Amino acid sequence: MKKISRLLNYLADYKGKIGLYFLFNLLSILFGLFSFTLIIPVLNVLFNTMPVASTTAKVSSANELHTGIIDQAKAYFNSFLLHQDKLTTLAYICIIMVVFTFLKNLFLYLAVYILNPLRNAVLRRLRDDLFTKTLSLPIGFFTEEKKGDLISRMTNDINEVELSIMSVLEIFVREPLTIIAFLGAMIYMSYQLTLILFVFLPIAGLIIGRISKSLRKSSNLAQEQLGSMLGVIDETLVGMRVLKAFNAENHQHLRFMKLNNLLFRTRNHIAARRELASPLSETMGVIVVSIILWIGGKIVFAGNGFSGSTFIAYIALFSQIINPFKNLSSAFYNVQKGTAALDRIEHLLGVENTIKELPNAKAIPAFSNSITFKNVSFAYGDKKILDDISLEIEKGKTVAIVGASGAGKSTFADLIPRFHDVSSGEILIDGINIKECKIDDLRRLMGVVSQDPILFNDTIYSNITLGTGGATQERVEEAARIANAHNFIMQKKDGYQTIAGDRGARLSGGERQRVTIARAVLKNPPILILDEATSSLDTESERIVQDAINNLMKNRTCIVIAHRLSTVQHADEIIVLEKGRIMERGTHAGLLSKDGIYKRLVEMQQVK
Repeated sequence: MKKISRLLNYLADYKGKIGLYFLFNLLSILFGLFSFTLIIPVLNVLFNTMPVASTTAKVSSANELHTGIIDQAKAYFNSFLLHQDKLTTLAYICIIMVVFTFLKNLFLYLAVYILNPLRNAVLRRLRDDLFTKTLSLPIGFFTEEKKGDLISRMTNDINEVELSIMSVLEIFVREPLTIIAFLGAMIYMSYQLTLILFVFLPIAGLIIGRISKSLRKSSNLAQEQLGSMLGVIDETLVGMRVLKAFNAENHQHLRFMKLNNLLFRTRNHIAARRELASPLSETMGVIVVSIILWIGGKIVFAGNGFSGSTFIAYIALFSQIINPFKNLSSAFYNVQKGTAALDRIEHLLGVENTIKELPNAKAIPAFSNSITFKNVSFAYGDKKILDDISLEIEKGKTVAIVGASGAGKSTFADLIPRFHDVSSGEILIDGINIKECKIDDLRRLMGVVSQDPILFNDTIYSNITLGTGGATQERVEEAARIANAHNFIMQKKDGYQTIAGDRGARLSGGERQRVTIARAVLKNPPILILDEATSSLDTESERIVQDAINNLMKNRTCIVIAHRLSTVQHADEIIVLEKGRIMERGTHAGLLSKDGIYKRLVEMQQVK
């Protein structure tokens, strides 16, 4: 139960409904109990064992001999029945049984009617917390984790919690109440027989509990294997063109089948253990019933005041606690299975967010002067990416970051909006350390256009207005015109309401990039980060997109990361990175005159 404390905490806002749920369950159980105790007078009537006496004598006898509430009720009930003939008495008892059974099921329905919305509310909160946590994590987390595993935690693990834990929560409430109520009545009828139950039932529970211990470990393994399989599926769908081009379908199919077969065997093992719960608990129950029948029969035959009708009612009550015990044992198995999924969810929810905002973070409504790097270093674990970077980027200037692949260019740009935090040193905006700024304010100052244009499976209009809270059609069209996107958008059948497709698949590379530029134009940020925005385009698309970028860069502070050095010749300053360090800096003409790294890069690209 400790493992599902988070789920129970979600119910704290629904205390009133939980109280009603308990009340309705209790009433349902009590009416069910009363229905079964009516077996005694039915048997007495049928087998002519009802005592014959006057009403007055019986009431008086009841008042003299019975002091408890249950005994008083029983005495008055018997005295009422003695007024009637046998057939009428039987009719009354049958009517009462029907009424009690109706009330039992009515309250049972009301309890379930209240529980289902509560259960769904818990799952909704859990999904929301998981997705919110995922959105809050830094970029570095997603480079370390497998995407398929993350998707598995947010989908399959949630489903497993729903099926294995939330679906049996009612069992952990209703069944213990049923067992307590019926055992109480059984103790009242015969404490000797009930004591025997208390000896044998714990033994049965211990046997079932020991068998279920391995279920949780196997379930955790199954969820990990499913996450790996989802990762392979995602890679296959994304890389389908490459797989077909290299005739690698069989290779990928073998990878999938290996994981699929592992999952098949693991789930078979889990199912074998889980399905053992029900027959095992039923067998143990029948053994205990047989023992009770033999001992109870001895007591009845001995004539010690324990009548045959009472014994049959006792057996009927006992039969009603076998299923609750059976359900509890099955629920225990399911909870063990679901707890493995909940552990994986808790692991993700417990991941520390290294990008933290200070409680007294400063607001930065505008960018006024400069961005300053002071002795900045950054490392992934033991691998140093940037080493002692010092640089000042003045407002309105364009600074280009160039260098070979792996030099640290993209990491340099990612540090400014705090996608990562520096390992040492500091980055200042207008003299304020960005760690002391509100993250939303910081990122509101910046627009990012990356090499891989990220579009969502929504309309072009929604993709352009992403993060701006919406905008008028006129403003969106103006941004699209600046990005050289308006004409091709209007040529689409649905114009701005055209669905971009999964990852923008319905648009060409150049069209996708121009939509992302329109998004940045609409945001109108004072600081612009261009991360190799044209490197993946053909020559014609590059010219159109570069024109759009030039329009976007006007009157802004720009950090441009580029492989194609022809796009940065007019930058105010060019920074040459090599192995995470600044090796050269200056203008295009100045760096060419130094005959150093930059000139070698230019000559390799044959830039004139």
